[in-house]
Amino acid sequence: MSSATLSTRPRVVVVGGGIAGLSGALAVLEALPSAQVTILEGSTDLGGKLRRDAVGGHLVDVGAESMLAVRPEATDLVARVGAEGELVTPATTSASIWSRGSLRPMPAATLMGVPTDPAAALGVLTADEVDRLRAEQPWPGGALDDDVSVGDYVGARLGQAVVDRLVEPLLGGVYAGHASRLSLQATMPVLWERATRGESLLTPRTGATASDVGGATVSAPARAPQPPRPPFAGLHGGVGRLPGLVAQELRSRGAVVRTGAMVRALERTAAGWRLTFGSAADPQVIDADAVLLCLPPSPAARLLAPHAAVAARVLGEIETASSAVVTLAVERRDLAEVRGSGFLVPPVEGRAIKASTFSFRKWAWTGEVSDDVVHLRASLGRAREEAVLQRDDADLVAVSVAEVGEALGRPLPRVVDAHVQRWGGGLPQYAVGHVDAVASVRADVARLPGLEVAGAAYDGVGIPAVIASATRAARAALSHLSTIPSTPHQGEHRA
Repeated sequence: MSSATLSTRPRVVVVGGGIAGLSGALAVLEALPSAQVTILEGSTDLGGKLRRDAVGGHLVDVGAESMLAVRPEATDLVARVGAEGELVTPATTSASIWSRGSLRPMPAATLMGVPTDPAAALGVLTADEVDRLRAEQPWPGGALDDDVSVGDYVGARLGQAVVDRLVEPLLGGVYAGHASRLSLQATMPVLWERATRGESLLTPRTGATASDVGGATVSAPARAPQPPRPPFAGLHGGVGRLPGLVAQELRSRGAVVRTGAMVRALERTAAGWRLTFGSAADPQVIDADAVLLCLPPSPAARLLAPHAAVAARVLGEIETASSAVVTLAVERRDLAEVRGSGFLVPPVEGRAIKASTFSFRKWAWTGEVSDDVVHLRASLGRAREEAVLQRDDADLVAVSVAEVGEALGRPLPRVVDAHVQRWGGGLPQYAVGHVDAVASVRADVARLPGLEVAGAAYDGVGIPAVIASATRAARAALSHLSTIPSTPHQGEHRA
């Protein structure tokens, strides 16, 4: 090979083209414009759980449709790709809980369903259940030292009804998980801090507008001296536009973005790392000075196994939950009285759907895309409850239409179009001990110079938390690059 094919520019390869990989790649190029950055995405599409599709002839989100705005990472990323002017806030965040046969207002000022004012929970909870909530009990062991499940801790202190009818539906929306198995420390860090100090769970959090978990929860602002920032943000045209905007910015900075490029092997070399990708019949290789693995836990574990046995084992043990989003385009008639952003469904209600979003009410742009139809969504699927997702698409649409109509108290107008988006294994479950498990993964990976991990499996499943994870990995990779000499390497080539 001639010297003309060699380069001494630092090469960074990002494995995974979801929002973690895309934002991590951008962070590298912003700090080190001379870097050669390549993104390898195994599927045919970028964006991971951020996706749009045509429903009723109009492009709408069929994955995540909002971003937590009380954290800056997501809105900052939008600004960095020149789309700050297209940020939108919800027209309403007034949500309900479908409990005991009726839609009941969600209590104001909650932290992941834990109300700071017990009286506000009346309706969702019975009078006796509110009395139990008000009579907060100490944890039998005093201040916490070790992680426990959300369900065990909140149930013991505030009553099981708070878990069943307030906390569970919110955790189902964020993690598609169950309070009895999810970590208090990882999923409710504010309550965890109070628990470690032995404090009340009912104390209002000054200025809080949403839980610290980056998921699709809703809570009204606590009293603050000044109006709080809206807790959520979206993009005009849909959050699913964000991956394309970031990819466009990456390409303008010289990055190579490849889809259909499944990474099959990761090897250490004397100078760094070598990745084999593409089809088994026609594999290609690329050398890198630094690698960002921005993958779900299982594929990350597979690539790490030859190099970091502890990290691979821990990641391989992280359970994931599957879910589905059913998006409906229905005739506009007879929906004028529908108010609020949607509703959540406690598992104890025994329904198939776990939530519904009235997209045409929540986002003004969605309600304006058509004079004839409006869009709304239903979501289904929780960890270890795969039976509902084994139904075919037509059945998922039918049960969504029936149950949303039942919640509203009348059948939905004629369904003009429907779209079913299945997210297989899309949500990592933060089990008890998750924070320590992640620390062990990072400690093991830290022994491998130039290799970093990021994504939803580590520090939060919401868009801002995932971006923060990728930014952390990018900074670590840049720190490594600053310590190594410029070494000639070749670009992509056949194995």
